[in-house]
Amino acid sequence: MPIIVNLDVMMAKRKMSLGELSERMGITPSNLSILKTGKAKAIRFSTLESICSILDCQPADILEYRAE
Repeated sequence: MPIIVNLDVMMAKRKMSLGELSERMGITPSNLSILKTGKAKAIRFSTLESICSILDCQPADILEYRAE
């Protein structure tokens, strides 16, 4: 898939664990893990907004397009 999810990179930059981020977002760690590993097929704007708010970043810091 040409959309790359860089959530793990931003979490590392902010020194935040998956458990801490999922707790602050109010979603299960397993659902967040699906997104983090790039296995998700879609993401809600509200979820992306929450991630960006908590990690103090922009959507482009999380999602990247790479042509195949």
